[in-house]
Amino acid sequence: MRPITFAHRGARLLHPENTIPAFRAGLEHGAQGLETDAWLSGDDHVVLTHDAGVAGPLFGLWKLRVHRASAARLARHGVPRLEDLYVQLGRDYDLSVDIKDPASAEPMLELSARLGTPERTWLCSPDLEHLRSLRALSADVRLVHSTHRRHLPDSMERHAADLAAAGIDAMNLHHREWNKGLVGLFHRFGVRAFAWNVQEVRHLRAMLGYGVDAVYCDHVERMVATVAEWSET
Repeated sequence: MRPITFAHRGARLLHPENTIPAFRAGLEHGAQGLETDAWLSGDDHVVLTHDAGVAGPLFGLWKLRVHRASAARLARHGVPRLEDLYVQLGRDYDLSVDIKDPASAEPMLELSARLGTPERTWLCSPDLEHLRSLRALSADVRLVHSTHRRHLPDSMERHAADLAAAGIDAMNLHHREWNKGLVGLFHRFGVRAFAWNVQEVRHLRAMLGYGVDAVYCDHVERMVATVAEWSET
């Protein structure tokens, strides 16, 4: 089975990242999924931007704080709502969301159930306890423990078992932290292996050889072509 190909923050090399044009281009260039980041605006909308502050005019000499600004004001700076993404691009794709603001998670569950596809929505967080609480709220949405290897316990087998017991669907690590044996270990417990920052062809091929279940890449066409070529061999 082909891994999910996530366009990291949309096709961010073609359009400003985390914008509707970037997301649209990611899908048009063949990505199976989109990756983004979520915060809660000052008026309680889930908005999609990487940082807590959005650069203003005058060469970014000031920052508009996301948690204080309305969604309408953020939209004037190119920041869409999650609702806008669904309304404009539909829901026929996988959506990986990095939970930057824990307060955005529960509204995302509601939006995913109402407008999206929970079974293709992957909520990512380094906070395992937060993920456990989200599993108690939704049996359908996909949950991903996303962190660095150095933040995990020495026993990866125990961690994989803990994720499985908590109903966490996937482990997301930097591509350099995966190897074939580790991917196999998580698969043995029914936990998927996701690899982020997979930019070069040689790294994409390595992840494919390991059997990972998803890759995140800025170079959408490169990612899609490499996965397609691999699948044909």
